[in-house]
Amino acid sequence: MIIALEGILESRGVDSAAVKVGPLSLQVYVPASTLSQLGAVGDKVYLHTHLHLREDNVAIYGFASTDELAIFQNLISVSGIGPRAALAFLSTLNVTQLASAIISGNVDLLTQVPGIGRKIAGRVVLELKGKLEKGWEGAVIPALTREDADVVTALTSLGYSLREATQAVSNLPASQDMDLEEKVKLALSQIART
Repeated sequence: MIIALEGILESRGVDSAAVKVGPLSLQVYVPASTLSQLGAVGDKVYLHTHLHLREDNVAIYGFASTDELAIFQNLISVSGIGPRAALAFLSTLNVTQLASAIISGNVDLLTQVPGIGRKIAGRVVLELKGKLEKGWEGAVIPALTREDADVVTALTSLGYSLREATQAVSNLPASQDMDLEEKVKLALSQIART
């Protein structure tokens, strides 16, 4: 099983990148979020990978973070969701938005993903809600309000892990008087204390 690869970025396409690993050049399918983080052609890249085997095809899917890889693997475990649909989810929504939508049962947000209707979105919620509530590292990921999901998104974009961000947000006071900036500052101060 190929769980990661490190090499030189040779080229990038709409939904994939060619990575030179030793004497081989591998085509790796990636979500838009990962594609935007790869850097320039000629740069060194490191991707967490999933090797997908079918009787007529072998494909490698790559991700910038283990959280992206974990949610991808959870998505493809859902009946009716293949690797391409899972990539569409991750190209439309970031990991935090996706996990929050699944946990809170926000089918409307999930149907914004191209090619995903209400029936499939409902199945994703039904099959993954319990798994995601327990978290990928054994930590509980609470259901987030839309405002709290924005705070988690801001924290993860600053480089904090999904687990760190959700723990900090779950400790925020339930005051409606704070705006996004104030919540982010308070969450950062809580992370700094731990």
